Amino acid sequence: MSTPDFRGVGVALVTPFDTQKQVNYDEFEKVIHYVIDNGVDYIVVLGTTGETVTLNREEKQKLIQEAVRIADGKVPVAAGFGGNNTAEVVNDLQTYDLEGVAAILSVTPAYNKPTQEGIYEHFKAIALSTPLPVILYNVPGRTASNMRAATTLQLANEFENIIGIKEASTDWGQILDLARNKPDNFFLISGNDDLIVPQVTLGFDGVISVIANATPKLFSTMVHKALDGDFEGSRKILFELDELIAMMFEQGNPAGVKCAMEYIGICQDELRLPLVPVNYDLRKRIGQKLVGLGKEFKTLIGEKVLV
Repeated sequence: MSTPDFRGVGVALVTPFDTQKQVNYDEFEKVIHYVIDNGVDYIVVLGTTGETVTLNREEKQKLIQEAVRIADGKVPVAAGFGGNNTAEVVNDLQTYDLEGVAAILSVTPAYNKPTQEGIYEHFKAIALSTPLPVILYNVPGRTASNMRAATTLQLANEFENIIGIKEASTDWGQILDLARNKPDNFFLISGNDDLIVPQVTLGFDGVISVIANATPKLFSTMVHKALDGDFEGSRKILFELDELIAMMFEQGNPAGVKCAMEYIGICQDELRLPLVPVNYDLRKRIGQKLVGLGKEFKTLIGEKVLV
């Protein structure tokens, strides 16, 4: 099996909507060109940041096809397929058109709260159902179910097409266990924009980012500096970005990052219920921070900040 390179910065793409809450495919194309042109290494469609749980099957299929078309081989495209019904996830993997998709990103089941054995069997079924590489996704803050390092490592060692994990826990003991014991050529990908710089020191290969939707150039520069061993340079950028990263999640993801993207002029700040836009106070603080970043890093273009 040929394994794509998932080192560096991936972006969990937002799904732009128009004022009628319909998918805005023109803006989706604009987002993809923006992040690729500004240095990201791969894109992820149908992730949490894409409000995937509010999309229907037709929309999901078209978004996958559009992402592959727009990326045009410049960067790999990963697609999110997860859920709390294993049989449905397997069926989706076998019935969607995944031509051009480089890998699957699959989140642990939410709400059911399975045991570690249940999580193992869930991902075993997924791995056996597709020839595509699979990146596991552990995000206990959203799923209320943590995949322990031992379960991740068992899956990594037993299934050739399970090639990595997006680890979004903040349990440093678990993070260290993964870094210490992972198989060779198994990608450790952070799910936390604010933790990737210290995680690189442990051997993490990169991050699947939220904020890179809005600040791809600056964030990618930070991560690539860390991967190249320039920790002084990467820390400088992190210390400038950390407040904005926190703002992205203060009132929920992707409400924060869509606010930033509207300010920059990339897509409209439209979300599907039950998500709603951020309030006036946070919107003002996000705008002020973006202006400050633009001045600090000399990337102001007119009144819009492209960082």
